[in-house]
Amino acid sequence: MTKSWSPQRWANSITTMLNAVYGDAPERFPVNIPQLAKEYSRQRFPDDPITLVKGASLPGFDGALYRAPSAKKGWGIVYNDAIRSPGRINFTLGHEFGHYLLHRLAYPDGMECGDQDMVRWDSEYAQIEQQANEFAVGLLMPLDDFRRQIDPKAKPTLDEIGACAARYDVSLIAATLRWLQFTERRSVLVVSRDGYILWARSSDRALKTGAYFKTVGRPPIAVPALSLAARSDPLNSKGAIEHGADVWLAEPCEEIALVSDHYDFTISLLHLGRAEKRTWMDEDEVEDSFDLMRRKLRNE
Repeated sequence: MTKSWSPQRWANSITTMLNAVYGDAPERFPVNIPQLAKEYSRQRFPDDPITLVKGASLPGFDGALYRAPSAKKGWGIVYNDAIRSPGRINFTLGHEFGHYLLHRLAYPDGMECGDQDMVRWDSEYAQIEQQANEFAVGLLMPLDDFRRQIDPKAKPTLDEIGACAARYDVSLIAATLRWLQFTERRSVLVVSRDGYILWARSSDRALKTGAYFKTVGRPPIAVPALSLAARSDPLNSKGAIEHGADVWLAEPCEEIALVSDHYDFTISLLHLGRAEKRTWMDEDEVEDSFDLMRRKLRNE
């Protein structure tokens, strides 16, 4: 029977095993999810293993966990072969592996994962999607290794975060979101399209000092006219600019932006200066996108 471990405990347990097997060898990263999922499940759950990992046509879904046909035993992980981004595919595989470890007994017929599930964040189903996401993040991008790549006090560029994305075979957004979880800086990630913010995520220190954007259930927020995100060209270009107060936020910031036709949106990373921590925060000031990484990744 599947142990009732948390997503973090499963990820930490497997990470410890991989560290023992590979050490500092180049093969340690990126994690080979297809190989790991099949070998680990065969050893840990020999009567109920993962026997198949492949791409297939999955209209409307990024990935799925399916039970094997009645004549066979085990499970299959399938990803949408129309996805262009290798990093997004790898994250999807990690996510479905998480469903296998965490949820297969509760959902014996399997699961299909798509955008619509994330809209219902208050539902039980959306919460288990987030649990699978937390597992994938912890397995693919262990915090101890990420901290060795980028110091928590450092102010990285998108190129530096991109190097981590390549190391872990995840998307730039996934790597940036993971960095925001441990950085000691006040920084905000903003993703926009057609001149409007799709969603935003703040680091813990930025959130606690009031630097965030609320997007869920609110009217669309236009990106500032003076921002790099407001510039429609050139595509596939990167830039950095210092802004004064009242451009992005009520204080000065540095905007590092990437406009890409591959992703069809603009990624802006805002670095802020130091600020005093608030001693209180209204309930409606909690960042609405704080725990919706899976929903964010669906926009890539």
